[in-house]
Order: sequence, then C-alpha cells, then structure tokens
Amino acid sequence: MGNTADYIKKLLEPADIRINGDRPWDIRVYNERFYHAVIRNGSLGLGEAYMNGWWTSEKPDQFFLKLLNAEIDSKAGANLSIKFLYFKSLLLNQQRKNKAFEIGRRHYDLGNDLYIAMLDRRMVYTCAFWDHTDNLDEAQEAKLELVCQKLDLKPAQKVLDIGCGWGSFAKYAAEKYGACVTGITVSKQQIELGRKLCHGLPVELRLQDYRELNETFDHIVSLGMIEHVGYKNYAEYFRIISKFLSDNGLFVLQTIGSNYPVRNTDPWIHKYIFPNSMIPSISQLSSAFEGSLVMEDWQNMSVDYDKTLMAWHSNFNRNWHRLKDLYGERFFRMWNYYLLMSAGSFRARKNQLWQIVLSKKGLPDGYKASRIYTNLYDEKQFLQSL
Repeated sequence: MGNTADYIKKLLEPADIRINGDRPWDIRVYNERFYHAVIRNGSLGLGEAYMNGWWTSEKPDQFFLKLLNAEIDSKAGANLSIKFLYFKSLLLNQQRKNKAFEIGRRHYDLGNDLYIAMLDRRMVYTCAFWDHTDNLDEAQEAKLELVCQKLDLKPAQKVLDIGCGWGSFAKYAAEKYGACVTGITVSKQQIELGRKLCHGLPVELRLQDYRELNETFDHIVSLGMIEHVGYKNYAEYFRIISKFLSDNGLFVLQTIGSNYPVRNTDPWIHKYIFPNSMIPSISQLSSAFEGSLVMEDWQNMSVDYDKTLMAWHSNFNRNWHRLKDLYGERFFRMWNYYLLMSAGSFRARKNQLWQIVLSKKGLPDGYKASRIYTNLYDEKQFLQSL
C-alpha cells in the first residue's frame, strides 16, 4: 500500500495537489482502497472511489482544474478501461440506429423531477449564454434568443430541432417568433413533459431518431445532441441535415468540442452518465460536413459552460432534499462528481463549446446574422434606461 500511495502522491505533485491537505483543491482519502482503484482503473477508478465515499475534496471542480492543467491524465497513461473502449469503438458502431434509444433510457429518462430541480425554468439542458446576466433563467433565454437570431428566424417558418429535450427551443421559437417547430428526441420522459410544456403552440415533439426523418425544413437546429452521434456516423448525420434543409436555410449546431480527435469517451462518463457518447473535434466535424454543407460561422463559448455547470450544481444541491429519497446518497455523489468534473474540464479549456452555423450551398450575399444578439441587447437596455 505504501508504494501505491507514494506513487499517487508523486503523480499529483506537478498539479500542486496534496493528499489530506487543507486547501480547497486538495483531496482527503478516507479508505486506502482509493489508491489501488486509481492505479488499476484510472479515471473510472477515481470516479467510482468518489461515489463510494473513499475520497473527497472541498472543491472538486478546482481539483480537476489543477489536475487537467498539469496534464496528469496524460502522464498517467492509458489503462485497460480506456483501451477497451477504444478498441470497441474501432470494431463496432456504438451509435448505430438500433442503439439510438439507449442514451434516452439511461440518462434523459432518469426522472423529470431531477432535471426540473437542476435546470432553469425553460428546462434547457445545454450551455447558457452569460454575457449580460448572472441569472441562469436569463442566460438560457439569451442562448435561445441568440440561436433564433443566428437563424434569422421569421414567422411561420418550419424549424427542426434534433435532440429537442423538453422542447425548450421549440417553445421559445414558437412563442417569440411564431415559428412552427418539430422536435425529435430519444427520451420518452422528455416527450411526456415537453408536450405538456408546449401545449397550444405550433410545436410537434416526436420520439424519433434523426435517421428516420423524411421532410424538408426552412431551418434546422441541434443543441447538444451530436455528442451522441459518434465519429462513424458524423458524415451520415450531416448528409441527412443537408438533404432535409431548404436551399436557403441555415443549420445551427451547438456541441461540446474536443481539442483533438477521439474515438471514445472517458470510461467513467461512459459507464455512469453518457453511454456511447463522444465529443467531436474540429477536424472530425469539418471533414464530415465537407461536401454536404458550407460553414458560415463558428463561435467558441467554452467559458459559458463552466458557469452553466456550476449553476446546475448549485440548483441540484439546493433542491436535493426533494430528491434524496428517490435517488440515494451514491447517486448524489455521482451527480456532483459529473457536474464538477465537467466544470473543471471547461475551466481548464480541455473541452470547448461551439456554436456553428452551416448553410446548404453558401449564402449568396454572405452571412449577416452572426453574433448580433449582444448589440441588440445593449440597444434594448439603453432604450429602457432613457
């Protein structure tokens, strides 16, 4: 045990992390099995040890920030769990059509009560836009508004939302812009609640995989869904977008981004949070949409996701008393680990958040609607102050 503990301590030194230290990012070990779990299973062992209560930190998000900034994850090398996922992704298409609904069952169908407690009032489960507010509700509405403006959305236009969640974008676009929105998701619980939230609006929500589409739309959006598509399916995904997008239409894609191409996800994330997920890189996306779509704009909003995750973490913990009898303490530790590890990753800029605007053939007069929300917001605030 001594040699194993000494190895972990030495590994953490470049990150300025101490075991049983007293700083917010230091870790406190309560069970010696922690060391063998990390040595044997890497990030999977680290996460499971946290779920088991074998270690903790006052500020896990700061722990992960320091860990990732020092690149301890790469220095530790690949373990068997990472190698297994990598070779599995090479041999099999883990995001093939007959597995499309697995992520719905295992993550998005955990319970609407969980997401109601954690998210904003519009139930947006993607990165918010924080430029002019510190309030999650306002930041998520700002993001939805930004997307509508990037589409140059007009009344009565038909819009498709791939991965619509609980219908947050569909409801906003229908209410504020008079759009007719079709949303698709692979989550039964999202459909059940989303249809209630969008009742009375020109919104249709369907339990449907994107490969089952068969109609044309003026515009298409997909906010935080392509992370479930997988590198073997990126090209097909963009061909489908191009096929069902009108000639003058726009596609707004929001996605978490990787700094380099990957073929699998973190083993702990795969096992406990997002099975078969995969974060695309710039090269993976661009090579997949070349020949199908034309890139009009690419915006990085990564720092906004750190703030969003910390807001979700605050909401989740503040409302835990309403959830604890249903989910239990191990889930509580697991969910906090997921949110804070993710926040640390965005803060360290190991993960990015992109909004990409694509057209079918390239707009003849160029793209004019990009990133104008800030100017409109400032003008509105100025007029209100007069």
